[in-house]
Amino acid sequence: MTRSMSRKGNPLDNAKVESFFHSMKSEMVHHRTFDNEVDAVASIIDYIIFYNSERLHSGLGYKSPENYERLCA
Repeated sequence: MTRSMSRKGNPLDNAKVESFFHSMKSEMVHHRTFDNEVDAVASIIDYIIFYNSERLHSGLGYKSPENYERLCA
């Protein structure tokens, strides 16, 4: 991954990614400790799958991103 920084004078450049990382940290990372890097990466992958396929998003009418895409296609 490459660090992403917003441009000077444009603080909303990276709002979607910042929102995802805030959700991930508050829902998963801050609630547990990891024994090693492999466990941490596996948990992050599981969270990304959950975030896209099961987690309901208020901005999408309380649908998961996968369901929302399916309905819009």
